[in-house]
Order: sequence, then C-alpha cells, then structure tokens
Amino acid sequence: MTDALLAPRPSTLDRAAFVRQFGDVYEHSPWIAEQAWDAGLDSRHDTPEGLAEALAAVLDAAGAEPQLAVIRAHPDLAGKAAKSGALTADSTREQAGAGLDQCSEAEYARFHRYNDAYQARFGFPFVMAVKGSDRHQILAAFERRLEHTPDEERRTAIEQIHRIALLRLRDRVAR
Repeated sequence: MTDALLAPRPSTLDRAAFVRQFGDVYEHSPWIAEQAWDAGLDSRHDTPEGLAEALAAVLDAAGAEPQLAVIRAHPDLAGKAAKSGALTADSTREQAGAGLDQCSEAEYARFHRYNDAYQARFGFPFVMAVKGSDRHQILAAFERRLEHTPDEERRTAIEQIHRIALLRLRDRVAR
C-alpha cells in the first residue's frame, strides 16, 4: 500500500485545505494537522504511510499533557456515545466494523464495566485500533491492558491512536 497516493495530495495543499482534509484524522485534534503542515510537507507525505509518520511525529513531540488530551478526545468503545449515535463518522464506521454495534445487553454491560474500571485506573478512555478485531478480542485486550502501569498504558494508547490514524488515511485512499 506504500505506493498509494492520497487525493488531494497533502504536499500540494495550502494550510486551510490541508487541515480541512486531514484535521479529523486524530479525533477532535486538528492542531496535529496544523503543526504537521507548519513543519513542512513534501512528496514523501503524499502516501498514507508518509503522512501518518508526519502526523505521529507531531503528537510524539507534544509531551504528556497534550497526548492525554488526544487520548481523552476518544469515545469509550461500545459506550453511551455509540448507543446514542454521537460518534464521529470514522468512529462509528470503525466500531461497527468490529461488531460493537451488535453487542448483546450482557456484552454492553461488560464493556461498560471495563470502560469504568479503565477510566478509574488511568483517567482516560480505553483506545484501541479495532479494525480487524471483533468484540471478543477487544474485551480480551481490555483485560490485559488493565494490568499496565499508567505510563505503559499512555504509551500503548498513543501507539493505538497512531495506528487508527494510519488506518483512516489508508481508508481514504481506498474510497
């Protein structure tokens, strides 16, 4: 997939157009796209992988507090926002693709318990790139990750957010 080009090509856009096109790749965090554009883009950034790398570098350099804000911008998996239809279009598609919109009441209750336990332990929502996973794999990941230290889990959440961004960019090429 490394030869696939994004359209429009990121390196050819002015700042406003770039942010309009890619500001939503990181959930409710257009500042990442703004800073990536400000750092300079060239033809290496016209592929999903190249642009994902530039965007990830911005978040990685941002420090713990801005990273926590980006993590907190994500919705709970199979949470109230999903049930009420308040997710972004990308999050709705991703959660539905993992079957989270088809949970039984018992599974919703389990997700709710895990979301609450995770939030109480870490102070931010559980974030996972769910594409290619099903609800059973996601629940198992919840159990494993609840054992992490707060620093380990913040790093894991950021890694997952970078993966979500890359997958979103690849989806834009596929559409």
